Parts: sequence; C-alpha cells; structure tokens
Amino acid sequence: MRAPRRDAPWLPDLCRLPRLAALLGLAELVVVVLALAPDGDAPWTPGRFLSASGLALWLALAVAVLLCKLRGPISRLPRRAGAPAAVALAAGVALLGAGIVHALYGALEIRLLGASFWRFAGGSAAIPALITALALRHFYVHDRWAAQVQANARAEADALQARIRPHFLFNSMNLIAGLLRRDPALAERAVLDLADLFRAALGAGEGDSTLAAECELAAQYLSIESLRLGPRLQVRWERREPLPWDLPLPRLVLQPLVENAVLHGISRLPEGGTVTVEVWTEGQALRLRVRNPAPAPDAAAPAFNRGAGYAQRSIAHRLAWRFGQQARVTAGWSGGYYACEITLPLPPS
Repeated sequence: MRAPRRDAPWLPDLCRLPRLAALLGLAELVVVVLALAPDGDAPWTPGRFLSASGLALWLALAVAVLLCKLRGPISRLPRRAGAPAAVALAAGVALLGAGIVHALYGALEIRLLGASFWRFAGGSAAIPALITALALRHFYVHDRWAAQVQANARAEADALQARIRPHFLFNSMNLIAGLLRRDPALAERAVLDLADLFRAALGAGEGDSTLAAECELAAQYLSIESLRLGPRLQVRWERREPLPWDLPLPRLVLQPLVENAVLHGISRLPEGGTVTVEVWTEGQALRLRVRNPAPAPDAAAPAFNRGAGYAQRSIAHRLAWRFGQQARVTAGWSGGYYACEITLPLPPS
C-alpha cells in the first residue's frame, strides 16, 4: 500500500471499462432527457431516438478514446491549463463528428433533427464538453479520495507499528535481562524470537503480508509474552485446514489483536487465562477469531478505548480499503470473555 507518486498523471484514467461505461451511460441519459423534454418540435420516433443514441454513444466513445490516449501529454500540463485543454479536445472531437454526420445527412437530402448546421454541430459539441467536464471532475475527486484513503491506511499502519515497537521492545528487553543469569539458554531463545519477530514485522519492506506470515508473527509475539507471564498465559491455536496460507493480507492484522488480548485481558487478571486463536474458512470467507478472558467492560474501558479500540479501528479501516464492504471486524465482551473476529472474502477458486 504505497501512496501515489507525485509525478503520476493527474488526468483521470478513462481507459478503465467502468469509467467508459459511465461516460456512455451519461451520453445515453442526455438523449433520453431530450426525448422526454417537451419542445414542440417533430415527435421523437423510434428511428429518431436510435439515430440520436447512435450519435451520442459514438461521440462519447471517441472522446473517451482520445482522452485515454492523450492522458500522459495532458497530465504534463499544469492542471489549470490541462483541464480546459481536455474539455476543448472533447468539444473539438464532438464538433468534427457532428459536422461529418450533418454533412452525410445533407448529401442524402435528409433534414437532420430540423436543425441548421451550426445549431446541430454546436449543440452536439457543447453537450459532450459539459459531460466531459463533469465526468472528469467526478473521476478526479474520486481518484484523490482513493489516494487519500490509501495514504491514511498506510499512516495508520505506521502509527500502529510505532505504538507497538517501544512498548513490546521495552518489556522484552527487561525479560531478557532477567533471564540472563538464571537461564542463559532461555534468554538466548528469547533474543532469537525477538529478532525473528522484529525482522518479520519491520524488516520485510512495505509490501503485503500473507496469512501464514501473520499467524507466525502472532505466534512469536505470544511465545515471548509466555516467557514474561509464565503459567498465567496459555495459548491455544485452532487451525482448521484447508487454509489459504498464501492469501495476501495487509501487515499487522492479527498480531495487534493477540497483543490486546494479553495487555487488556490476561495481564489484568491475577489468575491469567488462555488466549485462543482460531483460523478457518466458511464458504467463500476466511475467518480469524481471538478470544480471551477479560475484565468487565466498565473496569477495562479506559485502557481498552486507548489501545484495543485504536488497533481494531485501524485494522478495520485497512481491511475495508483492501477488501471492500465484505471485510468485517466485530468485537464484544460476554460472560467474562472478550472476542474479536475478522471476516474476509476469499478470491474465487
């Protein structure tokens, strides 16, 4: 999830099929509006409607193809000059196309829609220019919004990492210092686990993670915390095969949830408890659940709202950006246990 480059073209990409379909739909909508508007002119027959629709769709397609091919050169212009240039090109293409159509109909001695050349050609150019201006503005705002959402998702992931690093590193180093004299072998294992954990969390670049890597990261974190909390922390994994271990995921999806389970659940209970991590598929969905004993919400609310709440909101935001509305993050406390569950859509097999 990287922010767009500063030299990326600012003109919206009209080569995408959904955007081409939107332009064609707008063109056809204009024809429908003209056909329904009372103007006292000759009635709209099916033949006249089909002719107008063919002209509108042809002009819209020509404008879209031209702006698609010239996206790079227009984007090299400043926005204040490039935007009017794009609209002017659309008007020019429409004027030329309408002029050709009018000339062909004139050669066949067919009076086209009861309009003179300049009225027909000028109107046919003005309408595509207005549609192009509105469509480009809409797509431009949409692209900027999508880029901002992507940047926010990256910033939230970075902020979540920044919150985890000092806290976990401080506790781990204290643990290792305490183990050095009484159990050097265990201290060495903790150092290796800590190195593996931070290498996986921070040293693998900014690319995506996978389900397997996220589970491994969470397991390494729980291994170190088990050394710190001793018998107070028990861990149970329930992996129900088959699982899509290579499924791409944003980084830090599972580890913050098990960290919340330890910090806001197990460590606040004198008797400790068991953190259960479940991973399974259900239909066309992947489900991950972290469940742990926890104090009642009233007692844990201040710490939970600052820690677990932020982590869950960040994870939900990044998953929604990546997978859309089918991604869900739900959480709740019931009967002395707190559970957080992630549901993600699986790609078609």
